[in-house]
Amino acid sequence: MIFFENVSKIYSPTSTALKGVTLRIQPKEFVSIVGPSGSGKTTLLKLLTVEERPTEGRIFFDQSEVTMLRPKELPYLRRRIGKVFQDYRLLPTKTAYENVAFALEAAGHLTKEIEHDVPQVLELVGLTEKIHHFPHELSGGELQRVAIARALVNRPEVFLADEPTGNLDPVNTREIIRLLLKINELGATVILATHDKEIIDSLDRRVVALEKGEIIRDEERGKYII
Repeated sequence: MIFFENVSKIYSPTSTALKGVTLRIQPKEFVSIVGPSGSGKTTLLKLLTVEERPTEGRIFFDQSEVTMLRPKELPYLRRRIGKVFQDYRLLPTKTAYENVAFALEAAGHLTKEIEHDVPQVLELVGLTEKIHHFPHELSGGELQRVAIARALVNRPEVFLADEPTGNLDPVNTREIIRLLLKINELGATVILATHDKEIIDSLDRRVVALEKGEIIRDEERGKYII
């Protein structure tokens, strides 16, 4: 489904984010991309969603070369890829319901569809009782679950999580990881970027390790070893 072919991203003569990365990710896999800050994890995800473009190499998503897509085709690609971040990126003046609904509104869904789908996805992430709460009324773990619901509501085939537990305590971290595993079990490909050794060691899933923009290890059931 996803294939990076000899991909490099060079920002300047003194700043290279990725060097000659070749990586294949199969449908419904759960893959952790690990490495210290600056190793290229976030750049890799941004290249897949065409927030950045490679300096060299090609990237494929479901037989399409994403870097060859025209600007008008990018919204369709991005609806197929859900994404959450460390800092949540919720709209502060909108409730949990409204934040999730906004993603459907932007995609042109009808009000009837929105009223049906939003409560369902908030129930999936365990926030039925907080549906009308604003971000300032929610805990860090709840904020991330709203962000996950927003990313899920368009039923993406691929789910990207970029350091999703970086601001959370251990209890909420475990809850978010359990939720990512559930999303994977429901059929989505999950790509988790993290430098949290404890998370990786507990997952017992595929681990791709980056160091200075290069893949130094790719193990089917890996641990965090750099």
